[in-house]
Amino acid sequence: MASEAMILDVDGPEGSRSVRLSSPSRVLWPDLGLTKLDLARYFIDVAPAFLRANGRRPVSLQRFGGDVEGESFFSKNPPKGAPDYVRSVTVTYPSGRSHPQLVLDEPASIVWAAQMNTVVFHPWASKADAPDLPDELRIDLDPQPGTAFADVVAAAHALRSVLAEAGLTCFVKTSGNRGLHVFSPIDATHEFLDVRHAVIAAARELERRMPDRVTTAWWKEERGERIFVDYNQANRDRTMAGAYSPRALPHAPVSCPVTWEELDDVDPAAFTVVTVPDRLRTIGDPWADLHAAPGGIDVLQAWWERDVEQGLGELPFPPDFPKMPGEPLRVQPSRARTRD
Repeated sequence: MASEAMILDVDGPEGSRSVRLSSPSRVLWPDLGLTKLDLARYFIDVAPAFLRANGRRPVSLQRFGGDVEGESFFSKNPPKGAPDYVRSVTVTYPSGRSHPQLVLDEPASIVWAAQMNTVVFHPWASKADAPDLPDELRIDLDPQPGTAFADVVAAAHALRSVLAEAGLTCFVKTSGNRGLHVFSPIDATHEFLDVRHAVIAAARELERRMPDRVTTAWWKEERGERIFVDYNQANRDRTMAGAYSPRALPHAPVSCPVTWEELDDVDPAAFTVVTVPDRLRTIGDPWADLHAAPGGIDVLQAWWERDVEQGLGELPFPPDFPKMPGEPLRVQPSRARTRD
């Protein structure tokens, strides 16, 4: 028996492309009955905003073998049979290994990714034409148990003030779950490690101002009921869900850009695959001008150097990264005490 399939005509800069969609009625979000075809149509609706945020960047695709409640895996390099409008760029991973990574440039490429059962898109902080030089300073505000979304919002407003003092304009989006992502456009002139240090400097300054509400503690047992400022998301090959990317949660949420003015009243659960296209048509894209005026990280680098001189140096890297000079032990405090 021939498999169910259909052809979608997807408009883009090169005209209309025909993208084959197999199993369009396959359900991805069982609680809502949303299908693979619904996902493809969502991407067609939001393609301009999605590509402004995530296009022309190395990207990892989080793909699902079944629905979003099942197992997933990540694709980084173009699979065999990828169409000629899906390209790749060679990037270097923390291990020093180089490998081609997918790049999406036009609406048809996003729909092709949906055909490949991609639900979540994880773009790099750098562009494909300069993959070693981030043009976005990204900070993940991660709520810990015992905190509420209102606590994340308060931390985001305070972080905005910190970054403004450093000469940076910042933008905010929901994570698609309980947290917030704060982005600042920066000149693509520094390596990932420099940008990571700039993020740590901003995080430490925020922690000084809100010590009872914010933490940079890497180990969960040390965080308490505070918002964790996840500085390690600034590392090479560390990504978060991109703007307008769906998330693999039962209510089909989307990581959605919002304005600072509306942030206090935001309900992250209201931004979904169903609702976000209408939101874009009604109010437009709050991140349309994200890269209109990139800033520098000189002030944050000066803060980093000041902190180093005062004895505050490197913070732990993820365990799959090479050991870095000046990095603390990669042993949880509770385990370290048992070794004394």
